[in-house]
Amino acid sequence: MPITADIPAAEVAIVEMTNAFRKKHNLATVRPNPKLAEAARAYAETLAEGRELSHTLGETTPATRAQRSGYAYCQIAENLAMADYRGGFSSQDFARRTMQGWEGSPGHLRNLMLPHLADIGVAVVRASPDDQRYIAVQLFGRPRTQRYAFKVENVGSKSVAYEFAGKRYDLAREQYMTHTPCMPGTIDIVGGGKGKAAGRYEARDGQVYSVKAGPDGVTVEVAPDPRRAEAAPAD
Repeated sequence: MPITADIPAAEVAIVEMTNAFRKKHNLATVRPNPKLAEAARAYAETLAEGRELSHTLGETTPATRAQRSGYAYCQIAENLAMADYRGGFSSQDFARRTMQGWEGSPGHLRNLMLPHLADIGVAVVRASPDDQRYIAVQLFGRPRTQRYAFKVENVGSKSVAYEFAGKRYDLAREQYMTHTPCMPGTIDIVGGGKGKAAGRYEARDGQVYSVKAGPDGVTVEVAPDPRRAEAAPAD
């Protein structure tokens, strides 16, 4: 008699194998999130109703589905799998085959190795009692609560420039820019001549990076934002 997988056990196994894979590649593990799991299950059930394996069925996206389930995100990624197991399979076998398929696909592998993921939701659904197709949805997320804020300001009389998250910013005299990113990053101060970096700084929450271009080059001072301190509640 064919073995019928324990679907909840298969879902747990996929999460465990995902974290084992990430540990192997020196990446942070992800924690199960019920809202992402809810979004994954709802979409797996939608996919089970048809034959198409798409990330945008019903004019939705992984991001809109996560948001609909109440997950406030700043990063979302999704892996899908569909397989026909007429001969039966165990939960561990299903999880292993699914992970092997994702690891062998460049797009799915890229999602598995996103460096700043925090949460995961996994759902496995059988199409119907008479249909041996099983659909797996793996939904990754990074919550909006992990956003942070910092400011770069020009405190000199000459214009300065810096790069952050792959984009260049030019600041005129007394101009500043406030950033509220979700992902960790570095600030590259331009000023070494011919666009070379004058210094690299890790972007940190609540910090002000004061940049000044002078005759001897570019200097940077890093200090807590005083307005943050003023706004903090008293003990």
